[in-house]
Amino acid sequence: MAKTEKQIEIQPVSDALEIIGGKWKFPIIYSLCHSKKRYKELEKDLNGVSPKALTNALRDLETNGLVKREVFATVPVTVEYSLTQYGRDLKPVLFSIQE
Repeated sequence: MAKTEKQIEIQPVSDALEIIGGKWKFPIIYSLCHSKKRYKELEKDLNGVSPKALTNALRDLETNGLVKREVFATVPVTVEYSLTQYGRDLKPVLFSIQE
């Protein structure tokens, strides 16, 4: 069955919500809008997030190209998260919501 014009218009919105949906993804992206963060810094910013939920959300955001994960060969290993250009494109939307 062919999609209607309205269904075609709505599809990008549905796709975006699938990628950034969930309780923690928007707050993670918002936190990373200001600077690169380590895992513990994100955990502190997102009061109440479980380690499992944070890890899963970060993986999803990385898989979808919104977040970049950098691993540094230090002892112990240092991992930093930052927004990709695709993730930074969401800043105006997030700041509008925050306002």
